[in-house]
Amino acid sequence: MTSNMQLKITDAKHLEPAQDVNSRYTDAQKAKIADAAKQFESLLTSMMLKSMDKTTGGMFGGDSYGGDYFSTIFENQMASAISQNKNLGVASILYKKITGEDMNAQSPTSELLQYLNNNKIELKKSVNDNTTITPSTKAADRLNKYEGIINEASSSFGVDKNLIKSVILTESAANEKAVSSAKAKGLMQLIDSTASDMGVKNVWDPKENIFGGTKYLSEMLRKYNGDVNLALASYNAGPDNVDKYGGVPPFEETQNYVKRVIGYFNHLNGEANGNEGSL
Repeated sequence: MTSNMQLKITDAKHLEPAQDVNSRYTDAQKAKIADAAKQFESLLTSMMLKSMDKTTGGMFGGDSYGGDYFSTIFENQMASAISQNKNLGVASILYKKITGEDMNAQSPTSELLQYLNNNKIELKKSVNDNTTITPSTKAADRLNKYEGIINEASSSFGVDKNLIKSVILTESAANEKAVSSAKAKGLMQLIDSTASDMGVKNVWDPKENIFGGTKYLSEMLRKYNGDVNLALASYNAGPDNVDKYGGVPPFEETQNYVKRVIGYFNHLNGEANGNEGSL
């Protein structure tokens, strides 16, 4: 026996056409939404890769020297590549849910497109400080030995290479054997807990130290939306103190630290441009 079912619609509000939300967002806002969606997909992909990696004992072998560290780098790069190519489609779904349009339909300016493609962090100046500080000849010579590693770390984590150099000069004067009173170690003065969080197994290895320090610096820059002063203050005093005081903490050491890094950064930028440039 068959019967026909009739639906009585008493309230059709839920059937009304979706509101056009495209006008809510500028190209800059759409670019940030797209980047956030891709970062989420990258994180999800990374978690999936880590889960798969556990069943094989690590991509480079569980007992290999530095295997855990290089596995972390490989997983992050692989996850980023997958999300950029939108193979999973999660980023596209999130983007369309928020903006109402397809991700590939956006037409950002060339600067925004470069930001999305290269995932570079735009440094923002929150204080007017054009001071330059010139490193000693010995420190500059030591720093030059790590040029290749610094360039690689800059490319991997989207941090300006001169900012990485400036942190190294301030932290250790480019002395890979430096140890602070707080037991911070190496070129970028990593404490054990931070080194562990960043996947660093041998803090005395220059490449691992620079990659670990740069990764942490990139996380602080992203946390504070590219504000270099807050990121540097967080690198020195910790994000809890920056959040507590709503800016650079009123610690003399931290305030001098931020000024010193920026001073080196201004010098290095000026040197690269053939004049005294500044942040």
